[in-house]
Parts: sequence; C-alpha cells; structure tokens
Amino acid sequence: MLQQTQVTTVLNYYPRFMQRFPALSDLAGAPVDEVLHLWTGLGYYSRARNLHKAAQQAEASTGTLPDSFDKLLALPGIGRSTAGAILALACEQRYAILDGNAKRVLARVFAIGGWPGTTAVTKQLWEVAEACTPETRVHNYTQAIMDLGASLCSRRNPKCGRCPLHAGCKAFIAGTVHDYPGKKPKRDKPEKHTVVAMVTDNAGNVLLEKRPPSGIWGGLYSFPEFAAIDAAERWCEDFVGSTPAVHQWAVVKHSFSHYDLFMQPLKLVVASAKHGVMDADRWLWYNTAAPAEVGLAAPVKKLLQAFESDP
Repeated sequence: MLQQTQVTTVLNYYPRFMQRFPALSDLAGAPVDEVLHLWTGLGYYSRARNLHKAAQQAEASTGTLPDSFDKLLALPGIGRSTAGAILALACEQRYAILDGNAKRVLARVFAIGGWPGTTAVTKQLWEVAEACTPETRVHNYTQAIMDLGASLCSRRNPKCGRCPLHAGCKAFIAGTVHDYPGKKPKRDKPEKHTVVAMVTDNAGNVLLEKRPPSGIWGGLYSFPEFAAIDAAERWCEDFVGSTPAVHQWAVVKHSFSHYDLFMQPLKLVVASAKHGVMDADRWLWYNTAAPAEVGLAAPVKKLLQAFESDP
C-alpha cells in the first residue's frame, strides 16, 4: 500500500487540491460540490468526479491508494498512464507513462508521425515509452519527461536550442519539429442552440440548477435551459410565481471537443428570490456577493460575473 507521504506526493500533482485536501481522507470526505468548485474553469469535469470517487473507494477499502498496477487501474478515472505515473513517482516502480507532454517529446525525438489519437500511433508511442523508461531512478525520468514536454518541448514555440535531447531529436535535425505530433483531422462540428434562463431578484441572487451527475457539465450548477425564449418566460412565471422583467443578452458561444454550443442568455428579473423554489438538492439561489463554493462551468461563471455590471 502507498504510505501517507507517498499519497501526498501523488496529490501534489493536483496543486489546487493539495492545499484544501492534504491527505487522501480529506479528499474522500469532501462534498462533491466542493471538489467541483475547485475544478471550476479547468474543463473535463469527469476527471474531478472520478478523482473524488477514486479517493472514496481507496479510503473505504484500505485507507490508502494501492501500490498495485491492476488495483490502480480498477479505480475510477485511472488509466494506464496515470497508474504508471503514480507508481513511478510515489513507489519508484518501473512503469512507463504517456501523458500529453510525454507524447509530444517522444513523437518529436523519434519522428513518429500521425495523430496520437489513432490506435496505430498510440501503439508506436507506447513502444518507445516502454523502451525509454529506465530501470533505475524511474521517478526522476518520469518527472523529467513530463516537465520537458510542459516547458522546453512545448506545443508552440519550443525552445529546441535549450533542450538536452536536441542533438538526437529526429524532428529537430530535419527541421520538422512543428509537424509532430500529428494534428487531429479537422471535422465540421455541429452546432447546438439553447436559451438559458437567468432568474434573478436583481439583488445579487440568481437561480441555478444542479445538472445530472453524468453528461456535459455533470454535477455542476448551471442555468435552466430551454428551446425558445417564450418557453423560458412561461416557465419562470409558473415556477417562481411572478411575471419577470425580461432582458436579452448577447449570445455566448462555448466550444466543446465535439460540438459548439450557442447560449442565448435571458435575464429574468422577479420580485422575490424565494417564492416557489422548494427542492434544495436541485436548486440554489446563488448570491453573487457571497458566492457559494459549488462547481460552475466556465461560461456560467462568466455570466454570473456579468451581473455586477448589468443594469
């Protein structure tokens, strides 16, 4: 089993979590809303939910993270590379990693073309990752290749002249550094359109709805969504219990990996922030002057901040 000092080493690679959750038990015992709040703006919220679930499962089982590759893989959200990184960094076990930074370094050094999202390219990269992982000081190597990819061998404007690998880097020698790794083939992304109902009493209270635990923005608080403006207005009258004053804001675009979302914000000012809202587990009157520590999607957070300047 990983000891407490080793668990701390692992959690250090989630810096926003480390201050609030210095031990595995702290993360396991935290409300999921607090975890998602710390993740706000980082995207890929399933990672935060899985991190939380993994901590809870490990805490319930033995009180610590397992030091077995197979047992780590069984935890939510932990794949081959993450399990390898945990064991290499915390236990100095010889396991290869292939995170985004390592992929970029290896693709350039060995001139492995093609998009790493394909099975064939991923297989090639894993083969060289395994071959390059040393038998000793594996924790130093693992940290170094991640740091190298994050700093000198960056996606844009790599600092090849300062890189310790440039003399043997096939991409650098050929002058084709920017060709690696290969880019994902472009596809026209579909568009989705929605109306978001921003119900407020104009005194700093805004009504938010907690989304289902799975799917886009799972478990985060957001605005209720509707297909049309009139539907949002009718819902507000029925749900909150008063006729709102309506203010239409400019459309906001938010891009996901597989589609573009166009949100029509509709500010609906009501007389009272309390009437008609009963289910506390689903609904939250969010006070912009004293914000609750809950998870918010990036565009929702920006819209809430805009309430301060909107008349």
